[in-house]
Amino acid sequence: MIETERLLLKEINESYVNDILKIRSNEIINQYVQRVSPKNNYDALQFILTIKERTKNNQTFYWGISLKDQLNLIGTICLWNFSEDRTVAEVGYELLPDFHNKGIMSEALKAVVNFAFNNLFLKEIVAMTHRYNDNSKKLLLKHNFVLEEERIDEGFPDNLVFSLKNDDYNSKSLQ
Repeated sequence: MIETERLLLKEINESYVNDILKIRSNEIINQYVQRVSPKNNYDALQFILTIKERTKNNQTFYWGISLKDQLNLIGTICLWNFSEDRTVAEVGYELLPDFHNKGIMSEALKAVVNFAFNNLFLKEIVAMTHRYNDNSKKLLLKHNFVLEEERIDEGFPDNLVFSLKNDDYNSKSLQ
């Protein structure tokens, strides 16, 4: 678990089926994400079980985001798609629209970036976001991610690729 000023980033288990269904089937979130959305609790449970297995095997680090005073998840954030040498990972995140523009994902991303660089010793974090997802682009730029115009997200031509290198991050955080 990772704790921030307002949030708990916690392991996702079977008790969060309804929350995961609500988050991953949200039409506003999904307008920028190409994926098969869960249609029911069974689909959401299968997703949770897959995430638990991948977490156990260190293929992914996946957290549910909740406000400290609430049990329900309002979003998720993860590190996944690790390079073979485990020095680069992709960050992914989603947040229910009712909680947009409140600094919540900014707080969660900051905590996960710190974890990635200081606990996992990654050299780089990449983020793929849809070219029209202005909130996501603003979030990444705010956290010193750099648009990598020459990089492409294979199979997703509408996505932009951003990256944050550990050296850049640590030199900026020391200033």
